[in-house]
Amino acid sequence: MKKIMLVCSAGMSTSLLVTKMTTSAVKKGVLAKIFAVSETEASKHFDDIDVLLLGPQVRYLLSKMEKSLAGKGVPVAVIDSINYGTMNGEAVLNQALGLLE
Repeated sequence: MKKIMLVCSAGMSTSLLVTKMTTSAVKKGVLAKIFAVSETEASKHFDDIDVLLLGPQVRYLLSKMEKSLAGKGVPVAVIDSINYGTMNGEAVLNQALGLLE
C-alpha cells in the first residue's frame, strides 16, 4: 500500500483533493492511503509515509520538509498549482506515484 500525505496550511483545503485522488486510485487499481494534514501535524506521520506532497500555498516548506525527511527515502514535492486549483486528483496521484518510481 502506498501512503501519500498532503500538507497544507490547516489540512482543510486538501480534503477534496484527497477524495478525488482516492477515487482515481480505486479506478487505477492502486492500493493507497491518501490523507491530508496541517503543517503542524506533518512530522507526526514522517515514519509512516511513502511520499509527501505540499499544497502550493505552503511551497515555502519544501526545503524544511526535505531536510526533515533526509535519510528516510521519502520524496517531497510541491503539487502543481493548476492541478491543485482544478482539484485534478488523477494528475496529483500520478505525480505522487511518479515520485515513488
